[in-house]
Amino acid sequence: MWTSTQFTGTLAANASGRWFTWGWPASWQVVWYLMPTNPLPGAPAVGWEVQVERSDPNSCTYWIDVHNRTGQQLTFEARYAVLN
Repeated sequence: MWTSTQFTGTLAANASGRWFTWGWPASWQVVWYLMPTNPLPGAPAVGWEVQVERSDPNSCTYWIDVHNRTGQQLTFEARYAVLN
């Protein structure tokens, strides 16, 4: 297993956005998770959903919908873990 950061992003207060990352081997088992990079104490700051597109027989594209659950600007890292 290995982990890394794929990209960083910013969302305005209470906003949502969609990002994608392409060219991932379809044989890999990839888990996506997001981490706020600015402190926003008091409640969960970020939510996300991941959808997968099989872009060709050997590759996947991941579509990541990110939701800022706070009343302040949010910066975050989109991190991943390859499990196999």
